[in-house]
Amino acid sequence: MAAQRRRLRSSTVILGGMGVVAAALTSCSSEPDRRCVDRDSYDWANGYRITSDSNCSSGGTGSGTVNSAWYYDSDKSGNWADDGTFSRDEAVDRNGFGCSGSGGG
Repeated sequence: MAAQRRRLRSSTVILGGMGVVAAALTSCSSEPDRRCVDRDSYDWANGYRITSDSNCSSGGTGSGTVNSAWYYDSDKSGNWADDGTFSRDEAVDRNGFGCSGSGGG
């Protein structure tokens, strides 16, 4: 019975370890958290005003009347985002396992 328990624990440790390795390998390919913000709306107490995602194009720059852009890895409070970055590569470096933007997805 003791040998059977030991085997179960070993397999659990192996499976758990494989999960950690899988998470580390996929972290580079995942998109960082992003919000579309109005770059002209910065307020020192609140950050940038969050706008509709439709204001941000897939290229990351806005069009139309709102000077919008994707703002990555930010803190959100109501309709405001702060302490983030406009650089996707920097956001991946901050949150990933040391993945660079050129190596990530």
